Amino acid sequence: MTKTVTPARLPFWLKLLYGSGDWGISSVGMMRSIFYAIYLTDVVGLEPRLASFGALAGIVWDAVNDPIIGIISDRLQTRWGRRRPFLIWFAIPFGLSFIMLWSAPDWDSQAALLTYVTLSFMLADTLQTLISVPFYSLTPELTPDYDERTTLTSFRSFFQLTGALSVVIAAPLIVDMVLASGGTQQQGFMLVGAIFGGIGAVPLLLLGILVRETSTPEQQQSLPFREALSAAWENIPFRFAVGIHMLNWSAVDMVAVTFPYFLLYWVAKGDLLAKVHILGFDLAYESAFFGILMSVCILFIPFWLWMARWRNKKEAYMLGMILWVSVAFMMYTIQPGQTNYLLVIAALAGIGVSAAYTLPDSIFADVIEWDELRTRRRREGIFYGVRTLIRKLTGALVIFITLQLLGWSGYVSPPDGTLQFSQSASALQMIRLLVSPFGATILSGTIILAWLFPLSREQYQKIQRLLEQRRGRMNNTVKPTG
Repeated sequence: MTKTVTPARLPFWLKLLYGSGDWGISSVGMMRSIFYAIYLTDVVGLEPRLASFGALAGIVWDAVNDPIIGIISDRLQTRWGRRRPFLIWFAIPFGLSFIMLWSAPDWDSQAALLTYVTLSFMLADTLQTLISVPFYSLTPELTPDYDERTTLTSFRSFFQLTGALSVVIAAPLIVDMVLASGGTQQQGFMLVGAIFGGIGAVPLLLLGILVRETSTPEQQQSLPFREALSAAWENIPFRFAVGIHMLNWSAVDMVAVTFPYFLLYWVAKGDLLAKVHILGFDLAYESAFFGILMSVCILFIPFWLWMARWRNKKEAYMLGMILWVSVAFMMYTIQPGQTNYLLVIAALAGIGVSAAYTLPDSIFADVIEWDELRTRRRREGIFYGVRTLIRKLTGALVIFITLQLLGWSGYVSPPDGTLQFSQSASALQMIRLLVSPFGATILSGTIILAWLFPLSREQYQKIQRLLEQRRGRMNNTVKPTG
């Protein structure tokens, strides 16, 4: 009878340090997800349909750089490991690129502005890929344990959500502060980029310096680019996991991109400086809504972690998505001026969004051992490279489709210096449809894919036992000479 070896628990400091690395990626990513579209239309002044092509160019570039960087990180051999050098080399440039993303010049030419924002987007995206793919690829390398991976990703989720919480609250406040001091929205966004880009680079750099990788000669093997992509698609659990990831983050991005428009032009009735009074503070609508949503997200991380241990990951995830779908349909019933109802919806949505942040990554990590069992290779880089590609591709597509639909619905950018501006009835209706039924439909697909996902706790543990038996036979076959 084969004895099962229980992997050692990861120390708390390692979980904390690894989780903190997602603070920078998340805060920068959330800032771009929520405010970049409305920045292009209302600050830069690009026509919505034209602005969408900047994101479309990013899709093409993503299709090139994500898998390639994943393969490079699989093949890289240095005395520091395969993943850490990327964090050491590119953490600081990654932070600096976030300033450029919000620094569009005051040009009259729409074509010139489009060219600038497109190049800025591509530069920032490339540097984020050079950081995020190696960072996420560390997850299965740090521990092979089913539940430890869930715990590890819960630490990441905590910092991911606190980073997102900080940026959604602070960014509008910083922009308003700059406006109050006589500056422009453009200068406000650049200051936000400098602050969060700089702070976000620090934990990633520390992670690269302090964390030690665990790797073996077997892990260093890799396949040619085309063959690796083909092998990844042949991994059946990977297909379901990447589908969950794609639809999951499409729904998150749909909320992030469309809600600033929804809050500003529907709930606040076009008052560009509308505030919500909460606990003695006057907050922008975006700060209040996303602040409550993200706070509830953080509070419910332990609940989803407990639920995943009590049942399993995919059942817990399905429960969270069913709740979020219900709340998504409720969003359509919000009427102008219903601030209290809006904040209740934000809190309820936060419960489901917490599951969306916490569980998909831990589900995805389990496909690595399935692949190793089939191919005898460890190729975290290619799988996480493709996954990151899907994440960015769907995010760019959401921005592209949203701006295209807004343009066709008659959306008009407010003139410079305007504090009160109303959109047409057709534009308002499109904004409401994007916020509610469109997002709910996307979320419904995640429930189906999670139900069909083939790896349960019991099946994963069986894979681990088979891998342990194989490794034991290999160790017994290879005898030291001397």
